[in-house]
Amino acid sequence: MTQITIPVLALAALMALGGCSSIAGSTNTLSDDRLKSEAAGALGLSPGELALLNRRTEGTNTFYAVKARDGKEYNCIINGGNLLSFGMTNPPSCKRKGS
Repeated sequence: MTQITIPVLALAALMALGGCSSIAGSTNTLSDDRLKSEAAGALGLSPGELALLNRRTEGTNTFYAVKARDGKEYNCIINGGNLLSFGMTNPPSCKRKGS
């Protein structure tokens, strides 16, 4: 390969990866109810015992916080739920806030 080809290929790869992240974030289909349901399953609670406090999506990950009826708050991360994952998700990871 020539010296010019390698930087061009590297730049093209970076642009493609950036585009994938943008597509994943803009096609996220996870509803608030789905996020509560997924967190409830991970925490051993019912979805009705949780309230969604906030959420943000970055690439293929959705970060969100839920609060249980007993006042405990949890931060969760779920991967998927977008066009790139065909709507499928991995189980969320939830940890008690402050731990």
